[in-house]
Amino acid sequence: MNILFFLIPKAKVDFIKDTSTLRQTVEKMCDCGFAAIPMINEEGIYIETITNGDILLHLKEHSTLDLFKAEHISIKDVKIKRPTKAIKITANMEDLMEVAKNQNFVPVVDDTNHFIGIVTRKAIINYFEDKIKEAKKLGV
Repeated sequence: MNILFFLIPKAKVDFIKDTSTLRQTVEKMCDCGFAAIPMINEEGIYIETITNGDILLHLKEHSTLDLFKAEHISIKDVKIKRPTKAIKITANMEDLMEVAKNQNFVPVVDDTNHFIGIVTRKAIINYFEDKIKEAKKLGV
């Protein structure tokens, strides 16, 4: 199975650029409703995934609960507590599943580390759930 089967392309993924401010990131995450969001640079290279936990920890440590102050804080200043591993588009299914066990989604990059999309753990689980249902119907 090719991981492209599971890929949600970049055009359909909410992400931020590393030039964003903390406030822009908070607003983006609130708008999309996700607890984690990929960060890319201006050239489209995957940098990291920022989580609401990373943001909350930053706010706690720096006492910046004021959204107006957050306009002047670069998202690059927020420490990532647990790095999110990306995989290459050429990775195999075993590599994808190994990474997906520990992340809600897996960022996917090309050979030059340009962000091309994500694979959600939910999509992988749904695929195997369908395979189990098919096998049951066939009596396997």
